[in-house]
Amino acid sequence: MPGTDRSVLILDDLTWPQVPEDALVLVPIGSTEQHGPHLPLSTDTSVAARAAHAAAELIALGRRDAGRGPVLLAPALPYGASGEHQGFAGTVSIGTEALVVVLIELARSLRLWAGSVVFVNGHGGNVMALSRAVTQLRDEGHDVAWVPCANGHADAHAGHTETSLLLHLAPEKVAVELAEAGDVRPIGEILAELIRSGVRGVSANGVLGDPRTADAEAGRELWQELVADVARRVLGGQGDARGCLTAPAAIGEPAESR
Repeated sequence: MPGTDRSVLILDDLTWPQVPEDALVLVPIGSTEQHGPHLPLSTDTSVAARAAHAAAELIALGRRDAGRGPVLLAPALPYGASGEHQGFAGTVSIGTEALVVVLIELARSLRLWAGSVVFVNGHGGNVMALSRAVTQLRDEGHDVAWVPCANGHADAHAGHTETSLLLHLAPEKVAVELAEAGDVRPIGEILAELIRSGVRGVSANGVLGDPRTADAEAGRELWQELVADVARRVLGGQGDARGCLTAPAAIGEPAESR
């Protein structure tokens, strides 16, 4: 039976008397959607869940030094707004409207006993729902925010970035021999067509980018940046108009470079 003297606790593993008061709860939000012929449908959920877990260790250290409560890691939500991928078998999307309701009710329930809640998002298609839900929750007086699992080097979908991350995190789940380039144009050039016809309309294999350049070492470096960014946002970020925690500037870093 796990105790409650640790800085990071897994909600699944606790009994109700072991749940501490005033905890920060991290809730990973992912998706179940196609990621080309070489990556699993669980890619976004896996990245969100593992990022939340890794960042929780750093966040817990910072909160402990500040005399604040422990960090609780909640189960990941594996369904999101993935309608743009619905042209591919295996994709399961609940859509933006349903996701807004789910996020609001999750946070309201958690806040009956938790001090604060942060959603850790692994899928770009969830951003609209997160922004709407968290804005409403904050208007209701709840201490709720969200953070992205992202960095400045990301390509669009199932390309170099995500494939490199999975090669670092779970190489056994990557079918390297099936990796092939999809539509490699910048997202700005294809955005209108994506909105109109979904990913299938611009990429027959579901890939936006080129995963053939991916490697595990690049994934390790991307992962370290991603986890550090999540931790910095949660420990020191301020919520913007969408409820997204912004990354605080590093020492000596001008604000305009963030």
